Amino acid sequence: MSDYRELSDCDLAFLLKDGDHVAYTEIYERYFGLLYVHGRKKIRDNEEARDVVQETFVSLWKNKIHLKPELGIKAYLYTSLRNKIIDFYAHQDVNSRYINSFKDYPQASYCITDHRIRESQLAAIIENEIKALPPRMREIFELSRKEHLTHREVAERLDLSEHTVKTQVKHALRILRVRLGFLVYLYLITRF
Repeated sequence: MSDYRELSDCDLAFLLKDGDHVAYTEIYERYFGLLYVHGRKKIRDNEEARDVVQETFVSLWKNKIHLKPELGIKAYLYTSLRNKIIDFYAHQDVNSRYINSFKDYPQASYCITDHRIRESQLAAIIENEIKALPPRMREIFELSRKEHLTHREVAERLDLSEHTVKTQVKHALRILRVRLGFLVYLYLITRF
């Protein structure tokens, strides 16, 4: 078998049209860098340019049976790349218009406000249940969860054993889970 690097573009196109993977690889290696530089100049983003060039080569493989090898592979690749770049900018424009359409949408601020009100109400309910804990348990729990002290630090501050602190926190969480329900309990352990 001859060395594919010595074949002309036309010969490679004929082989590609017949489904030759090695010919496709040679075309890819021969033109990827050139197409990438061209795409990068038009798009001005490395990753997006790389994606557009990759899409061009995927399109080449998918449409290989429609190739006209006598017209040359280079012209086909540059035309395909140009079309992919046009598609890229059209898609960007659609995305921009879609995102901008939400700026005038009145529900957006309502949803955020509603969410904040519900979160505030939930926090108040949780705070009331924490206040209902026995005084020493509440103190240990608040130092652990609100001030983010370790069990050892709480134990040192209150002159207790680390095991006692750990047990009190575990009991407080169990009480709160029963009183508040599981979902609120999850909110509690992640929030505080």
